Amino acid sequence: MALKIRLRQQGRTNRQTYRLVLTDVRYPRDGKYMEMLGWYNPLQQENNVSVDSERLAYWLGQGAEPSRQATVLIKRAAPDVLKGYVEKLQAKRTKTAAKRRALKKKT
Repeated sequence: MALKIRLRQQGRTNRQTYRLVLTDVRYPRDGKYMEMLGWYNPLQQENNVSVDSERLAYWLGQGAEPSRQATVLIKRAAPDVLKGYVEKLQAKRTKTAAKRRALKKKT
């Protein structure tokens, strides 16, 4: 099951609010979700975003991938969590590249 962290649209016409949710990629944008990780209200000027950093870090560690808009929102609300996630991805890429170079040297 592929997990995705994305925004779920809510609210009425011209008064949209969004929830940051963990969902399966097969579900529609406003469909069923597994866990709510935060919210975003673009109509408020201040304090318009809230994210549960602990749960977000847990799910990113479990392999959930954030969408592009969710990444922007996470960067504003919990930059330390996103920084740890990016460092982990970078370390994984470096390790994979080192393996690839080692295999290339052998042949």
